[in-house]
Amino acid sequence: MKKLLVLFTAILISGAAMAQMIPMANELPAPFKGGNAAMKVFFRDSLQVTPSIQKAKASGMVIFKFTADAKGNLSKMVVYYADDIVLTEPVIDALKRTSGKWVIPVDHKFYDFIIPFSINYKPGATPKPAALKAVLDFAQSKKPIVAADQVPLNAATLLPTVIINY
Repeated sequence: MKKLLVLFTAILISGAAMAQMIPMANELPAPFKGGNAAMKVFFRDSLQVTPSIQKAKASGMVIFKFTADAKGNLSKMVVYYADDIVLTEPVIDALKRTSGKWVIPVDHKFYDFIIPFSINYKPGATPKPAALKAVLDFAQSKKPIVAADQVPLNAATLLPTVIINY
């Protein structure tokens, strides 16, 4: 009987706590015109892997922070991390083409976003030895771009990772 009373009380308390959940007054809008699905399609179609990346069979992560204004235009971009500088070139080009597509909260003049990109080389079913050697050479010679000091994030929104396979 005591266990039943404790279980009933726990259910009542959890139900009351759920009833108290109120949506945030200033919830963030979808960060990209058309939502996250449109953002992923845009980057999948717009991000062109450069010949230098293809030749090196380069793979890795690139993390950018950028600021969008009230009209959705980019005002500045910062590389937070990159496995190699060669991976940043197509990301910068694609980000520049997004001007006018970002949506920021109504009460802000500017807003910061952090967006990770994962660029991956996917060998065929039977990879050639030259391709495997190129992957190993890139892994051994890559020079990551890293922050040497603390990185202030302020009120930035982390966007979903954009995955590019070539």
